[in-house]
Amino acid sequence: MVQFTPVAGPHTHGGTSTTDLMYLVIAALLPASLFGVYLFGINALIVLLTCCCGAMVFEYLGLKLLGRSSHCAMDGSALLTGLLLGLSLPPSTPWWIALSGVFFAIIVGKTVFGGLGQNPFNPAMLGRVMLLICFPVELTNWQHPTPPTMTDGGLAMNNHWLNSNIDGSSAATPLSQLAGDVSQSLPSFSELSLGQHAGSLGETSALLILLGGLFLLWRGIIHWRIPVALLLGLAIPAAISHLIAPESFGSATSHVLSGGAMLAAFFIATDMVTSPTSAKGQLLFGAGCGLLIWLIRSFGSYPEGVAFAVLIMNATTPVIDHYLRPTVFGQAKRFPL
Repeated sequence: MVQFTPVAGPHTHGGTSTTDLMYLVIAALLPASLFGVYLFGINALIVLLTCCCGAMVFEYLGLKLLGRSSHCAMDGSALLTGLLLGLSLPPSTPWWIALSGVFFAIIVGKTVFGGLGQNPFNPAMLGRVMLLICFPVELTNWQHPTPPTMTDGGLAMNNHWLNSNIDGSSAATPLSQLAGDVSQSLPSFSELSLGQHAGSLGETSALLILLGGLFLLWRGIIHWRIPVALLLGLAIPAAISHLIAPESFGSATSHVLSGGAMLAAFFIATDMVTSPTSAKGQLLFGAGCGLLIWLIRSFGSYPEGVAFAVLIMNATTPVIDHYLRPTVFGQAKRFPL
């Protein structure tokens, strides 16, 4: 009998650390984030800075409570959570409400479960849902984009862009219009693609979010299964219902390009901690997210359903992983005779 004492697992390192992954995802989100600030002004910048800085502070406090090194606060996970939460909020959100959401996301959604890698639910979406339930008026106060305009005298900044104390003109989002009278005029394809309509910061530009997602796919940080399955799970029922009753249901294009669908497909549902590990499980998870988003948007009380859909599917991840385990390497399947 051969005596063999293994000294390490039969694995190889890909060369990319958790910190590297987090900051690459943050870099992929920066173009859409900066474009959101360009569209909505100083209010949007305050929301993003409050969420990101607050997330770092609460992560530091959470690590102290867990008795761990405070250096882990710089691994990028808290910063990414804060950025995702900020991108899911209206640009006019008061700073103290944004800070409350970050506290709930980091302390309740992450630290309570033991920290990074042990949270069953996406922390940013937990914070988003908590704020929506507690502050429904502030979380549904949407504004028209007020980007700087080019004049003969140069680049002109309007008062709504510069002054955080001035409330912008309220506006309906494309999802609000879909939940109401679908027959009314919706933003054009280019406006939906570039985010030139009322909405959260994460709705600023479906095109820029898509480019960021393609960057993550190119770097191998995420896999295509969840994004494609989510978008198809949303688009297919939307297309069928729109074909049957176009006066009551929005088109697949309007659903995919509106709200946080693109952000969820590439940056939220693909969270490695809260999504399944098997290939079949990821396809089922993504499709479930997309279908739930459409159901909530079409029949629920909220015009947007991304956060609720992701959290519901997060709860099913252990079950999906249990029943859709990949075949053990070297194990042959037995077929009945």
